[in-house]
Amino acid sequence: MPKTDQRILALDLGTSSARALVLTADASPVPGALARHKISPAYGAAGEATLDLHGYVEGLLGCLDELQQNGHLTGISDIVLSSQWHSIVALDGSGEPLTPVIPWVDTQTVPLSLDSSFDEHAFHARTGAWLHRLYWTRRIPWLASIVPAASYAGLPDLVLERLTGERVTSVSIASGTGTLDLASGRYDEEALAVAGVTEKHLPPIVPTGWTSSLSPEYARRWPGLVGVPVHPPTGDGAASNVGTGAHDESTAAVTVGTSAAVRVVHPIEGAPELPWELWRYRVDDKRAVTGMAFSAAGNLHAWLTDVLRLEGEHREPVGVEVGSTRVIAIPFQAGTRPPETVPSASGVYFGLSFDDTGADLLAASLQGASLEIDRGLRMLDSLFGHQLEVVLGGGGIDASAWWRRCLTATFARSTTACSEPEVGARGAAAVALGLFPTPGGETSAPHKDDLDRVAELRPRYQTLRALAVQASHELPHNAELP
Repeated sequence: MPKTDQRILALDLGTSSARALVLTADASPVPGALARHKISPAYGAAGEATLDLHGYVEGLLGCLDELQQNGHLTGISDIVLSSQWHSIVALDGSGEPLTPVIPWVDTQTVPLSLDSSFDEHAFHARTGAWLHRLYWTRRIPWLASIVPAASYAGLPDLVLERLTGERVTSVSIASGTGTLDLASGRYDEEALAVAGVTEKHLPPIVPTGWTSSLSPEYARRWPGLVGVPVHPPTGDGAASNVGTGAHDESTAAVTVGTSAAVRVVHPIEGAPELPWELWRYRVDDKRAVTGMAFSAAGNLHAWLTDVLRLEGEHREPVGVEVGSTRVIAIPFQAGTRPPETVPSASGVYFGLSFDDTGADLLAASLQGASLEIDRGLRMLDSLFGHQLEVVLGGGGIDASAWWRRCLTATFARSTTACSEPEVGARGAAAVALGLFPTPGGETSAPHKDDLDRVAELRPRYQTLRALAVQASHELPHNAELP
């Protein structure tokens, strides 16, 4: 079969859905060749968030069954995976799960007792992570206080093991645990000591070029996939950047889904010194991704339109100009990501009056989220020494033309929209197979009047944001560990 006729099977392991889809040889989705399993995390009042591992994996396998039933699992040349970062499962001595999947949104933790000589700034520069509950340096001590585990693994590691029989991880997924020495691509000794484990308790790290194949059980179940190489998973943030077409240090990708992020992919060799405010993970053996993430984005839009019962055209801020609303929204409903320690339930609206409408509140919220993302973009501009080009991607971008215009004005530069919605799957294929996708969408320049209004709004937002941060730490109901 000619290479151009070959197809790629991509598995995308998200927090709200697990998907299996088929891509062409250049990583474009094959029309109709997508199956989705909805994921519903379970939440608790003490900050718990869990995913049912068995249900998750069986749902994903069902997606493959659906693709086969519809004739889409033929001519597959490669199997690639994109996965959420930061998940963890505690395992017993036989490799059986002792806990559900703990995803990034879980806020449970325990305090650490560290030697006074510990230098978190040096640790952050080396691992790209902080000692935050998001990472295994904090997750493992918390889990160890609950269950006597023999080892730990992430969701993508266990999915890969289920498919191939081999429990390994990639340098990209390992970097999201906060236990990787970014420069060497090996587990960091100090991070392991903080977590209270050794390398033998964690999945071995395999190089980007490693492949395996389906176990005999699944080779019988999906005959068209017999002998097809299965590639190591790529963290969803890294995959999304590459999938939008932002695969070098000239371009930042802004992706807006449930949460949001701004990131730049660059070589790990000679990487600029990492500022304290930014994180850094690995894309593959040769590249890293540096950026900032934000907890309020598409979830903010979905929440507010539901609360205000905004439907149809009113799911956009109809009649409100970008930057014009007098209401200032600080989008801390889900708190902030590290190194800031603003807890959840800290969202604030300033300047409300009786003549404000649902459209005003929605515009203020989207504007606030845009200004948050802009903080990260400007830090990346400074880090890489030039104004970065910007590619916009993700479901939130696709859903709101007003938000795209708002982001473009807030960034004060032209932006290019990625025309492909499945950027994670596309990026996983690109990383595994050495492809370089392009955005493919329209480029928009900021409107002058929008620029002027946002420039006037910005200092007010920054002042009120500082007040919201201060208040979040002074209110007693928000007293939680970072």
